[in-house]
Amino acid sequence: RKVVPKKGKGLEIGVGTGRFAHSLGIQYGVDPSENMLQIARRRKIDVRKARGERLPFDSSFFEYVVIIIALCFVKDPVKVLIEAKRVLKNGGKIIIGIIDKDSFLGRFYQGKNSVFYREARFFSVKDLTGLLKMAGFSRISYYQTIYKLPDEINLIQQVRKGYGRGGFVVISAHIREGPDSLR
Repeated sequence: RKVVPKKGKGLEIGVGTGRFAHSLGIQYGVDPSENMLQIARRRKIDVRKARGERLPFDSSFFEYVVIIIALCFVKDPVKVLIEAKRVLKNGGKIIIGIIDKDSFLGRFYQGKNSVFYREARFFSVKDLTGLLKMAGFSRISYYQTIYKLPDEINLIQQVRKGYGRGGFVVISAHIREGPDSLR
């Protein structure tokens, strides 16, 4: 919530059932699963069946794009970031939530034979920062939370600036403006 704009048109890539989009006030979503999209529609999210590598929206359509966990499941993360940039308005913002590969939580899920995370390709914060810069984003900031394993959590975890202690990291960045920006 700290980094999601309160105003403007937003898109969630990998919207799933719309659980996050609904609670964060995000109006649009894409996902490849029709079953998930049916649930998101009931939550009043305007959804389309699509993948992040090929978004069914005009260029410069959104003020912000959100990707929560979904980036670790896509075939071409760089293409998703470039597509996100394409649909963002000038000065637009991307917000990505990840389980940091280098954190205790990332190591836990990578070592666990989880049905959900079996196909995941985890990213470190440094790796994702590099991908964002390569895709033309700058003004990058970080927030972290989740300091215990899931079955040990009994209170809401604090959100802190930075990364390195929390297992879940939210990275936000803006479109790099200027002559070197690939649009």
